[in-house]
Amino acid sequence: MHNGPKTILIIEDDAALLRGLKDNFETQGYAVRTASDGQRGLDAVLKEPPDLLLLDLMLPKVNGYEICRAARSKHLDMPIIMLTAKGQEDDVVRGLELGADDYVTKPFSIRELLARVKAFLRRQGPENAAYAFGDYRLDLVAHKLFKRGVEIELTGKEFGLLEFFVKRAGRALTRDSILDAVWGQEVIVTDRSVDRCVTTLRSKIESDPRKPVFIQTIRDIGYRFEMPA
Repeated sequence: MHNGPKTILIIEDDAALLRGLKDNFETQGYAVRTASDGQRGLDAVLKEPPDLLLLDLMLPKVNGYEICRAARSKHLDMPIIMLTAKGQEDDVVRGLELGADDYVTKPFSIRELLARVKAFLRRQGPENAAYAFGDYRLDLVAHKLFKRGVEIELTGKEFGLLEFFVKRAGRALTRDSILDAVWGQEVIVTDRSVDRCVTTLRSKIESDPRKPVFIQTIRDIGYRFEMPA
């Protein structure tokens, strides 16, 4: 990891939005690079990978999907946040499945975007052996969940799901990606299997499962695990 300010590459063809984003991120102390079409953006990603990538999906020359796919195929693991228009849920799912981590829908709050970026960059680093959230501690070595030192019984699937969530905190996760990771090649599983497991897991870790703090539902897409800062 290099020292100095974190670098953010913004690939966006709307000149006014690009300038506004650049100004806001530079004010926060980030080193910002920009590209206004997909080909230039892709070249910039591959030549000098940034710490984080902000990416419009609908770009001239090379679209956001191609950029995601190319970055991940070169094993670049920087967080990728997509900038999308309202009503593009199918496009969002496709982007997430090609390796993007999260998305914001235009018009978005710049404060919210800055907070997401900060959280992603803070979390980068080696994987932990244990994760703490709220009153809970998930110990990946002992394969156990504790609440204030008391063990909470989880099924194998619930543990697998929670481990998948905490390692990807803050990311938008599609039901398919959760199924692949937690259920693998099991014979008959559907999106309902994910939803049912989320429901039982919420009943064990949320103080009010109908108003979850940790496991958020993202309509039409899947789930996001929020770790309070």
